[in-house]
Amino acid sequence: MVFKSNSGMDEKEIFDRIRRGDEKSLEFLYMKYYRMMTKLVITNSGTEEEARDIYQDALIVFWQKATSGNLVMTSKISTYIYSICQNLWRKELERKKRLSNEEKDSSVSMDTETAERNKIIARCIDQLGDTCKKVLMYYYFEEMSMQEIADRLGFANTDTAKTKKYKCKQKLDELIKTQYSEKDFLD
Repeated sequence: MVFKSNSGMDEKEIFDRIRRGDEKSLEFLYMKYYRMMTKLVITNSGTEEEARDIYQDALIVFWQKATSGNLVMTSKISTYIYSICQNLWRKELERKKRLSNEEKDSSVSMDTETAERNKIIARCIDQLGDTCKKVLMYYYFEEMSMQEIADRLGFANTDTAKTKKYKCKQKLDELIKTQYSEKDFLD
């Protein structure tokens, strides 16, 4: 059976059909209240996709309660589904906030680790020859292209710059390995 949005079915009839497991009635509700329910999430810092997911989850909750036979409707169906959406979205926002706080906590320790790691690398770069020091600094910290490095240091071409960078990087890796243990990088 196909329902039109202006069908003459009243709330009681729709609810009775859903209680009997009529999925077409659920589809009818989905379409009828889609905008209203998704707007709740979207206007409360959610995306269209999150809104759709929350609405679908809310309808599943509604369907399960209705078909269990234990649900007694004391309000409009839309009001009931809206309150489910609100609760689900509130839980999702709390979950996001928790995750965000956990990320902030871990990013603080990551920043400290990264700073320490960079100090170790900088100390080792200082022990390299002048050309290696420049090549690595230009490439990794100033993010210059191989062409720019070749021009700046007077290399014949980019291949020479690439080869020099490769050899300097190997020297740097060797210095780091001999002077610092793995735990300096893993703590």
